[in-house]
Amino acid sequence: MPALTTSARIGAALSSDDVHKLKLDLEQSGDSLPAWRDALACADARLAEQFLAGAPVQDLVIRRACLVDCLLLHLWRQHCSSPGGPAALIAVGGYGRCQLHPGSDIDVMLLLDDAFPESEKSSLSTFLTCLWDLGLDIGHSVRTIGDCEREAAADSTIVTTLMETRLLAGPAGLLEALQVAISPDRMWPSDRFFAAKSKEQRARHRRYDDTAYKLEPNVKGSPGGLRDIQMIGWVARRHFGVGTFTDLVERKFLTPGQAHLLREGQAFLWRVRFGLHLLTGRREDRLLFDHQKSLAQMLGYEDASYTLAVEQLMQRYYRTVMELSRLNEMLLQQFEEAILLDPAATPEPLNERFQVKNGYLQTVDDEVFRRTPSALLEVFLLLQQHRELRGVSAYTVGLIKQNLHLIDEEFRQSPRNHRLFLNILRAPSGVTHELRRMNRYGVLGLYIPAFGRIVGRMQYDLFHAYTVDEHTLFVVSNLRRFALSRFDHEYPRCSPLMQSFKKPEIVYLAGLFHDIAKGRGGDHSELGAIDAETFCLEHGLSQYDARTVAWLVRNHLILSVTAQKKDISDPDVINEFATLVGDQAHLEYLYVLTVADVRGTNPKLWNSWKAQLFHDLYELTSRALRRGRENPIDREYLIGEKQAAAREILARSGVDPQTVDKIWGLLGEDYFLRCRREEIAWHTRILANHGTRPAQGFVEVRRQPDGDGIEATFYTPRTQRTFAHATAVIDELGMTIVDARIVPVAHDFSLDTYICMELDVRIEIDAVRIDKVRQNLARTLQKRDEQALTVTRPAPRQVRMFSTATEISFTQDPANRRTIMEIVAADRPGLLSTIGQTFIEAGVDIDTAKILTIGERAEDVFFITDENGDPLGDTVCSRLREQLQQKIDTENQ
Repeated sequence: MPALTTSARIGAALSSDDVHKLKLDLEQSGDSLPAWRDALACADARLAEQFLAGAPVQDLVIRRACLVDCLLLHLWRQHCSSPGGPAALIAVGGYGRCQLHPGSDIDVMLLLDDAFPESEKSSLSTFLTCLWDLGLDIGHSVRTIGDCEREAAADSTIVTTLMETRLLAGPAGLLEALQVAISPDRMWPSDRFFAAKSKEQRARHRRYDDTAYKLEPNVKGSPGGLRDIQMIGWVARRHFGVGTFTDLVERKFLTPGQAHLLREGQAFLWRVRFGLHLLTGRREDRLLFDHQKSLAQMLGYEDASYTLAVEQLMQRYYRTVMELSRLNEMLLQQFEEAILLDPAATPEPLNERFQVKNGYLQTVDDEVFRRTPSALLEVFLLLQQHRELRGVSAYTVGLIKQNLHLIDEEFRQSPRNHRLFLNILRAPSGVTHELRRMNRYGVLGLYIPAFGRIVGRMQYDLFHAYTVDEHTLFVVSNLRRFALSRFDHEYPRCSPLMQSFKKPEIVYLAGLFHDIAKGRGGDHSELGAIDAETFCLEHGLSQYDARTVAWLVRNHLILSVTAQKKDISDPDVINEFATLVGDQAHLEYLYVLTVADVRGTNPKLWNSWKAQLFHDLYELTSRALRRGRENPIDREYLIGEKQAAAREILARSGVDPQTVDKIWGLLGEDYFLRCRREEIAWHTRILANHGTRPAQGFVEVRRQPDGDGIEATFYTPRTQRTFAHATAVIDELGMTIVDARIVPVAHDFSLDTYICMELDVRIEIDAVRIDKVRQNLARTLQKRDEQALTVTRPAPRQVRMFSTATEISFTQDPANRRTIMEIVAADRPGLLSTIGQTFIEAGVDIDTAKILTIGERAEDVFFITDENGDPLGDTVCSRLREQLQQKIDTENQ
């Protein structure tokens, strides 16, 4: 019997109108390959119509397999009806299970008797050639039973494939002999088979970063996907000799409820996969952004007030695979206990509710959770306290699931449960691990109902790499790494702060609640702050601590926004931020929360530049708080501090102090405010080497001394305006610009600094790469025309799936005599060059640029003046907005 497919369904499919119609078409088409191809295409089109009309996908995948059966048998009868020796046509793999999607591979094996004459193999070759000529995705093998036995004994994947076989034509005795040859008493007994398949699954999960919550998951291979369901069937078949869910229920290995969840989950994933194959016209198991919107529409989802149709589809997907992951984990552990462990082992009591058997925590009886509902939280605390435990026994996991209804309002208001939950957060180890387990088992979302609403919630963009619940747990995980001294080398700035907190649960709670109100409409920070304060007060935190958590949730974005969108070289910005933060304790909590949050949003977007930027803001704000509101930081204080530090660096490098004074006399106060001490020292050295009035200017490039980016500095006449050309070159080289500072200096020169990061993390920033960047940027110094270079590098596939409306706004900064322009647009290679070219045409000078890419969106801020160094007037702003809007929208078409 094919794994997980019942003979009744196969019988119904074989007698369906579709199969009868295909048989008739094939019989009437004679020997015409094009006619056979058309007949199958028409049959597939009818299946597609039935799918769109809502027919059960469980029937459609079987029906498609039966349609292929019909075609293959027709060809077999024509070419191999009387081979010179016994030969069997056997379906294997998914086709052997009688489960085919529109683009599935069709795997067949020609099983030959040892006596099959070599001279008669031509008829088999003709048969296979016909299959290829028909355009079928055929995977085939030609083997004897001896071949199968040798190869299966050496490879667990081959024996797995041969376990899923179905006779299409030929002697049944051949297939029966094969099954005997590969049976568990001959090879791969259930314990070895289980160990091999478990290792295989772990390796597969690692390929998907051990998470089912990627933005573009693989329906088949990702954790919780179809492969995990098949894994249960394979092990069951090897151990019990059966493979359907019904068989496993009868063996009391599955409960009826678990079997129902597996069937429902499989049907949903099949429907997604079937739809993907129809949309793409090929085998496509990845839920790419390219297809998610169209698939949501195909499956009948519609946009709602606060959630898009695609977000509803993906939330259903993520919740389904989360449930399937939990079932897979539990059932495989149940297999392990039955196959590898000692079922007669004597349990060791832990307390009056729990005991340990074979290293797993389990309840002393089936009624523990009903008698003591708080044990539903206690189980996680015990796992933290007893790190030697291997986990929770499969049976106890099932009991937890059966008793989740006990987590009601009375449960949530229980002081005992409040203490248990806070003790889990305060435990010295296992905090993240057990919170994840609580989420996987469904406990966390019931204990904090607001958290339950974000489980599986995705945001349809490229910035958020995970679902909201997975991101939240990554944030807490990052905070925990800060708290553990063994990770000090990873986070040398955050770790000392986190480890100094007397109440780390404050920032853990802020991490848990910071995004908890996503998807409700309104400001999620404000709504989440209300939830957080209520939860903290109910759990016995002091009013001060509860308000601190709520403040962190309400303001969790402010440090990131200030650092990345405002000019933190401006003392007024620092003083304003220090006033908002209020004191050092709030600043430290906010700093570690922000770093944990941004790193947990999308690891690919975290880099050394962001780390430096956040730390700079933290340090500057910390100094402002130490000085007090009555004595705020001023320009002279910051400049004096930086110059003193830079002089120390230059003295160690042997640069003459008089040379330093001469060069610094050319630079002006704005320069010293906007550059770091180490940058000032570097710029001073290169100006000392090149001179301060070169004919054409020069460019110098280096690897960031304290980061993983590239720093490029131009010293050129102001008329050269390097921004448009330099950003085009940097874009074309496959880098992204994260910061640009254009500082006018004496003799009508400009000192421009660009910080760039590699888009491809595999590229090593070595001397060869630095030299290539320098050579390409140096060519811009010879470019005399104002026309910007053309960027030919295409936008990434994912970015092209989104349409971002261009928004441009202006505000005035009279204190610094400049205008601030913020632009939101679709991110694409060449965007900055287009903006820079438009500035040239409009007579606009750039003072500073803060470049921020949020997934598919560019959110860039430019601090600009006119050619006389004055802020832009309203008329100029309007004209500039119109020019930029037209150019960007035209190039995005």
